[in-house]
Amino acid sequence: MQALLGCGCGSVVVESPGASQPYRPGPADAGRASGRVVALQANYCRVELDAPGPEGCRRLLCTRRSRLDHEGLQVWVGDRVRLEGIDWTAGRAAVAQLEPRRNLLQRPAVANVDRVVVVTALAEPDLDPLQLTRFLVAAEGSGAAVDLVLGKADLVAKPALRQACADFEAWGYPVFPLSTRTGLGLAALRHHLRTAAGITVLCGPSGAGKSSLLNALIPDLDLRVAAVSGRLQRGRHTTRHVELFAMQSELAAADALALFPVAAALVADTPGFNRPELPSDPVVLAQAFPEIRQRLALGLCRFRNCRHLGDLGCAMGTDWPRFSLYRQCLEEVEAIASVPSRVATTTRRRTSRRQTSQGLSRLGREDSDPDHP
Repeated sequence: MQALLGCGCGSVVVESPGASQPYRPGPADAGRASGRVVALQANYCRVELDAPGPEGCRRLLCTRRSRLDHEGLQVWVGDRVRLEGIDWTAGRAAVAQLEPRRNLLQRPAVANVDRVVVVTALAEPDLDPLQLTRFLVAAEGSGAAVDLVLGKADLVAKPALRQACADFEAWGYPVFPLSTRTGLGLAALRHHLRTAAGITVLCGPSGAGKSSLLNALIPDLDLRVAAVSGRLQRGRHTTRHVELFAMQSELAAADALALFPVAAALVADTPGFNRPELPSDPVVLAQAFPEIRQRLALGLCRFRNCRHLGDLGCAMGTDWPRFSLYRQCLEEVEAIASVPSRVATTTRRRTSRRQTSQGLSRLGREDSDPDHP
């Protein structure tokens, strides 16, 4: 099954090499079922069942067993879970077990991500290349395929749009220019998302048009949207939580009359934000730039600890489009990494001075003591 999420993405934690096969309850498993978490609200989660229950029930409102909390296990959207204690009449159940995750996107938390689509606006607000780079770096950390959607394309002239597409393709990403107002690019993106397998996460800054895009992809959603702030030219937060919605896949549409139809894809909107965190390791940061990966595949740098800033023996040089953006990110990562070492050095110096002071004080007291030999 394909799933599609909209979010502001952050770092990714790989928790297991692969997900287990879906649990299928047998005759002896009355009151049990399995499915995927499609929404989190307060202390509850909604679970889409793998197989419908009595009277075609497909979703249950679930709590979590306390033993999951005792084991330090948190339930996130995208998780595959096993349920027990099902009350079909009330539509309630309890999450008893989590199936293994392939990965976990942490901001907002989404499990088992297969594709990340970064959505940014070309205008209103103006595109910020450094902010976009931070989103792309965070998306790369998932190990999933990454695509780039350039929203509000109708607000820029055609020559500028063509140049923007060429520039971003040089960054190493498939680019989809799009306008929800005119419909430009919607058909191509809809086909791309419907044929993509697994969970796809839409991410990007507030005001990029993620909710408007999802309304265009699935008109029945009618998600709340808001205009960009006129004074600050910043997006307004209209999405408050993560939730998955059904989006029919290409295979499902073609197989609608089959005995076992293909499951629908899922699409969702999630809260946006404006400053994704960068990885703390400079090596991980460098690997999050496709330009660096591609060039190093042709020949490694002379030194293993190369910072890829065009120094002696560096295979990268400085003649690539995002060199200045990479340098800004690297400087930030290195500055943050140096803070603990500076704190430790300051602490050692203060301790040394205190010990020296205490030693001199003892010597002074001993010298002034007439009974001291």
